[in-house]
Amino acid sequence: MNIRVYDEIYGEALLTVEEMAAAGGDSFDAADRVPGAAGRAFDVKTWHRNWSAARLAGQDREPVRLQVEAADEFQASIPWGELDKALLLYAQADGSPLVKGHPLRLYVPGGSSECLNVKSVVALRLLYDESVREQEATYGFKNTVSLDELKRKPQSLANIN
Repeated sequence: MNIRVYDEIYGEALLTVEEMAAAGGDSFDAADRVPGAAGRAFDVKTWHRNWSAARLAGQDREPVRLQVEAADEFQASIPWGELDKALLLYAQADGSPLVKGHPLRLYVPGGSSECLNVKSVVALRLLYDESVREQEATYGFKNTVSLDELKRKPQSLANIN
């Protein structure tokens, strides 16, 4: 499964878990940062630094926020400053793909909420807009309704007239 990565400076990419882990530098045991977590992980900020350097040499800017989307449409938007110890879990301890929380699982030790630990991450957005720097972390499920769903009249309302 590919992970969608959108960076406002460096562009958009579809990356495999293996490509992301390779760009993440030295992997480590997730339990080193998150007691009770099991598996192999890489540091979020190291991954971004290495990935962006490979894409556009000479520019070294840190984002102000990371937005994460899970397969079940859960989302989190996290200030970059809360990600100093953040990691992406990408494999079981033996190196095989994750069984729970695949393809990636984000952990944010010391973050403002346990809800910033997002399982089944399928997309990352890296934002640089200074106007969102100071906003608190947010999280929740995406509420999307298609135009067709809005046009349909629910059965319970159809019988009112």
